[in-house]
Parts: sequence; structure tokens; C-alpha cells
Amino acid sequence: MIRISPSVLASDFSRLGDEAARMAASGAEYLHLDVMDGVFVPNISFGAPVIRAIRKCSDAFFDVHLMITDPIRYVQDFKDAGADGITFHVEAAPDPAAAAQAIRALGCRAAVSLKPATPAEAVFPLLDLADMVLVMTVEPGFGGQSFMHDMCAKIRALRHECTRRGLSTDIQVDGGIDEKTVAEAAAAGANVFVAGSAVFRSADSAATIAALRRIAAENYGKAL
Repeated sequence: MIRISPSVLASDFSRLGDEAARMAASGAEYLHLDVMDGVFVPNISFGAPVIRAIRKCSDAFFDVHLMITDPIRYVQDFKDAGADGITFHVEAAPDPAAAAQAIRALGCRAAVSLKPATPAEAVFPLLDLADMVLVMTVEPGFGGQSFMHDMCAKIRALRHECTRRGLSTDIQVDGGIDEKTVAEAAAAGANVFVAGSAVFRSADSAATIAALRRIAAENYGKAL
């Protein structure tokens, strides 16, 4: 299933509740919330208290992306704040399998993410525990970067491995997604798309979300 997950990093932070409600009204299935600690990535965003505040304004699926060190320490906090799915980085978790299991034990969807330099094979041992794999198509830590086209080979490798194992794992992409790049990522096998500037700064966010979904559906799997 194709899903669009607008990234709050591109929103108006002075109106987070209104921005979250606007995305839901525009037809987005998910809301992507990037948590950065200034250690794992060179930036700081927000934490569980902000997510808890936004939760009061939105019934959307909260797609929480932890760009933090030792994520297992904090998964309970983010579950309590309203997370529906929690993504952690394989590079940041001393025991990635334990992190995935801890997230699932809380009743959240568990996802594992890969930085651009990390090969797809790094998460192959986790595929039976992960509901989703997030392929970063930019370097994590900042919004507004350009899509890395060479990451599509990684998306294809993951989709082929999931298919080989009979897994229906979601593959998400995050970074530089717009109406052009969504087609390329979908053709490689991605089905969940994080879009920031393209959606939040659109004059018609509903039309943009609908276009992203349509283009992704039309191109899904064409490069496999």
C-alpha cells in the first residue's frame, strides 16, 4: 500500500498543531516526526514532550523517526507520547534486534533505518523483526537536501530480499521526495514516502499529496 508521510521538519513550528491537522485534512496517512539529539546527527529538533503536544491535535499515524544514540532507552517515552510507529537507526543501536523487539512489545510498528553509507545487507538479519525499513535518500540531520539517486539500488536490494523471504515489509524513503523523485523510488520498490518541503510548502497540499500517491502507484515496482 502506498502511503505519504509529511515531515514535520518542513512545517511552521509556531503552528505545529494546526500543521498536523492540515496534513491529515489533506489526505496524508502518516505524520513523520524526526527526533534528533545533536549527537547521532549534527542537529537538534524536538523530543517526546513536543510529540505529546501534537498528539492532542491529530489522530494521524505518528511515524516517529529516532535519529538518536542508544534508542532503546527512549522507546517507552515516545510510545507514551503518542508514537504509533518507531524507527531507529541500525548504526545507533548497540543491539538492533533488541531495539526492534522492544518497540514491538510496546504495541508499536518497528522500523529500522539506514544512513546512505550503510549497505542494505546491514538490516537483512532484522527483516523478520521489522515492519518497515527506512532508506535515507539524504544524509540524516537536515531537511531540504537533494535526493540521492544511487540509493535506489539499496531500495531494490531490500525489496528483492523481502520478496525472496515472502515478507510484505514496507520500504520507506526519506529525503528529497517530490513528484519527480517519488516515481524513481517507487519503481525501485519503495511504498512509503516522507515528503517535507514538497508538501508543507505547497500552495495546495492536498493536491500534492494526491499527486505523490498517484505517481508512486503508477510506477511501483517498474525497476525491479
